[in-house]
Amino acid sequence: MGGNLLVNYGEAVAMILFGIGFSNLLLQKNLIKKIIGLNIMDTATYLFLAEKGYIVGRAAPIVADNVTSVDAYINPVPSGLVLTGIVVSVSTTALMLSLTVRLYRRYHTLDMDEISTQLKKEDK
Repeated sequence: MGGNLLVNYGEAVAMILFGIGFSNLLLQKNLIKKIIGLNIMDTATYLFLAEKGYIVGRAAPIVADNVTSVDAYINPVPSGLVLTGIVVSVSTTALMLSLTVRLYRRYHTLDMDEISTQLKKEDK
């Protein structure tokens, strides 16, 4: 058990980060803190994919010195997924922050419970 954890420390760190982000997303009432929790979860996912895609002793998949053997290079798919995920994450974060600004301008708070209370008062 201990040997596997030492070998796979990157994956373990990614799981711990994901747990921190997920608990932050669930337990915080402030919208900005929830967005930060979601970004921590995103980062943990990217770390996990990067760790799974890296193979010790192999190079980036750029053909150099006429080496075309598959065994000489890492798998490029996880790297591509990480880059795509970062773009989506930045876009989603920008959208969430803009909606948070709109909510703050309307309700003058970032507390989810208070916004919910004010919404119930508006419906009556």
